[in-house]
Formats: sequence, C-alpha cells, structure tokens
Amino acid sequence: MRVTVFAPEKGVIEAVTPPYRAFKAANDFLIALGKDAIFEVEYAGLTPFVPANDGEYTIKTDLLLRDVPTTDLLIIPPVYGDLIEGIQLNSEAIPYFQQLYKKGCSVASLCLGAFLLAETGLLNGKRCSTHWAYLDEFRTRYPEIEVVDGAIITEVGNIYSSGGASSLWNLVLYLVEKYSDRETAILISKNFALDIDRNSQAVFAIFKGQKTHHDAEIIKVQNYIEKNYTEKIVIDELAAIVNSGRRTFERRFRQATNNTPLEYIQRVRIEAAKRFFEASRKNVSEVMFDVGYTDTKAFRDTFKKITGLTPVDYRNKYAKVAVEV
Repeated sequence: MRVTVFAPEKGVIEAVTPPYRAFKAANDFLIALGKDAIFEVEYAGLTPFVPANDGEYTIKTDLLLRDVPTTDLLIIPPVYGDLIEGIQLNSEAIPYFQQLYKKGCSVASLCLGAFLLAETGLLNGKRCSTHWAYLDEFRTRYPEIEVVDGAIITEVGNIYSSGGASSLWNLVLYLVEKYSDRETAILISKNFALDIDRNSQAVFAIFKGQKTHHDAEIIKVQNYIEKNYTEKIVIDELAAIVNSGRRTFERRFRQATNNTPLEYIQRVRIEAAKRFFEASRKNVSEVMFDVGYTDTKAFRDTFKKITGLTPVDYRNKYAKVAVEV
C-alpha cells in the first residue's frame, strides 16, 4: 500500500513527521510479528527541499507531488503560522490533490490541514474535523462544509480528518489499524506513549467567546453574560439589552455565535468551572455554586457534554495544585 505524506511549504514539522514515522514503524512491527511489511511510505512536495515551521527544519522529499501518478493514501498536514499565507504558498498542490482523489486514493487531513483539503472542494456538502480553536474561521471560509465541533476523527467515505494538535495521532493510529491490524496500532501507541482510543478534543478546548463576528450589540450581550454568569440570567433580559423580541434575539445570537444564548451561558459557566478545577483546591460542589449552578446533576451532565469528562475526572486530571484530602 502506497502512503504519500504531503510536505507543505511552511508545514508544521510536528504534524508532517508523525504519519511518516508511524507507517514506517508499522512496517517494523509487522515484520517483528512475522508478517509482511505492507506500507510504501514517501514524502512528496512542491519542491525537493521543503522548509518547515519558520525555516527551522527542511524536509527532503522523495519526489515531487506532480510526479506522483497514483497513491493509496494521501496525507495532508497543516501549515505553520498564517493560514491564508500557507494556503497561498501551497495553492499549486490543490489540483494534484483533486487528481489523486479522482484516481481513487483516500485522503486524510491532519489538524489545520483541513483548510488545504477544503480548498479542493472535495469536502463540500460533507463533514470534517479540524482544530477546535479554528472552528469559527473554518465555518466562515467554507460555509458549504459541516465542521464537527469537538470530534477527534471524522470519516466520510474515503476522506478522513482529525481534530487539533496531538489529535492527529489518533487519526494516524486509526488509519494504521484500518489498513493493517489492531495489534500493530496498539504496538505503535505503546511505542509513542499515545492514547489510542481518545474520541473527543472537547476536553482541550479553550472557550474563546466566539467574538469574531461583527454584531456589536451581540458582543455587548456576550460581555454581559461573561460578567454575570454566576447570577441567574433570563433570556428575555438579554433580548432587552439589544431592544429585541426573544425570538428575533435568539435567531440573531445563534447566527453570530453558532450557539443559542442558553448554550453560550452554559459554555461560559463550564469554562469558568474548568479554570477553578485547574487552579484551586475547591471541591465540585463549591465550584458548581461559584459558576451559577445549584443542581448537581445538571452541572455534571452539562460539564460532561461540553468537555467529555465528569467534573471529578477533569479535576483529577488537570488540577495544577495538590488536592487536599
């Protein structure tokens, strides 16, 4: 099976090398298990020597992308730094991606590599994953694509995409398992100390307030929620801030933030709770009351829905200070 890792101009070295190393390691483990090596792994780029990050690294490609006649799996890592500049620097690659896909190859984007993949139009009308911090930017630039909030891996036909940063390893392991076997994927996960079955990046998401829109009055409402999340917040009162009826306000708020007002309040409160768990010795009940909840079940269910972990699990995993017994 031929695996082609595209080395983008100004690519992220930490994302370019993992799929190459993983499939090479898969061959080693397959041989150690008495099986045949099945992966032919290569770097392809627009030039023979591709600079990565800010020129800190140089990747020597095995061949130029234009010289790849066919491949079984094309992997597209993210670019480093300015996304628009990265897309422009790699625009020459887009037709080659399209051609290889039309010839039957599977395509996988890693993290922000979804932006390069989206430029091909192959994702139009489909779902994909990307880094949680760039969801709004992705939605704005590619409204015809459904980006899945929090997903580690999205698979639509023979197109794959991963969530942010180290989530790319989960997709790489998934692909190794898909094209070889579970045993090999587990050996790679142990070798690289990876969590093979993580299925959500929600726990890593830092809620940024979704203020990239240009509705000044909705931003005023967002600021109000963020200052008063510990209090009881009534939707009708929020609508009054912008002199609007409730239905019109809710529609306008969702259009601007991609959340309903209630969802936004919940996210602000849960983000505050995460901060408390990370940096204080407060127990779950104390944090619950501090962020405006009075119902333990409602707090627990909402926290788990947004982060993927229970409050106790999150506190135990991410607390920066020793927990008092």
